[in-house]
Amino acid sequence: MSDATTRQKIVEAADRLFYEQGFEPTSFADIAAIMNISRGNFYYHFKTKDEILYAVIDLRLSNTRKMLGDWEAGDGDPADHIRSFVHILIMNRAKIMLYGCPVGTLCNELARLDHAARVEANKLFVLFRDWLARQFAALGHDADADALAMHLLARSQGVASLANAFRDEDFVRREVEGMCEWLDAQRRGDVSAR
Repeated sequence: MSDATTRQKIVEAADRLFYEQGFEPTSFADIAAIMNISRGNFYYHFKTKDEILYAVIDLRLSNTRKMLGDWEAGDGDPADHIRSFVHILIMNRAKIMLYGCPVGTLCNELARLDHAARVEANKLFVLFRDWLARQFAALGHDADADALAMHLLARSQGVASLANAFRDEDFVRREVEGMCEWLDAQRRGDVSAR
């Protein structure tokens, strides 16, 4: 395996463990064990856990940009693009019920730790917020596009948190359906629907 491939695999393994276990409890040894590499090889690529954390955040930012770009390039109008965002709760429900939202859990943990990387991690939420606001603006909601984006982002985070707490798949499905109905009301211009 090339150095670049090994480094990428380490980042992917760390990403998974940071999501499933949390950043703080995950050790170099945990990541090296999943990779089945020596600690020396591991340290060749990353000297500190913070270096891995920043690489994981960069990976998540890159993957999120690609996902949002794919949604926007797909068929349909902006409401269909937003619906793709809402449906990630259904597509990822098993993992969300076990571990929560990968963005929310990382941002919450880094905020709790008062870790300097929280600023970088928060860029994930900014990506979603800005993308959603652009979609709402394209639907004709220029004046309140950001407020609508924040409303939907907050609601999806609340659903993810409660899905993780209660592990109730029916709840997730009902909430996704409710968000889609709310979105349809926004599409029609029914501003009273909140």
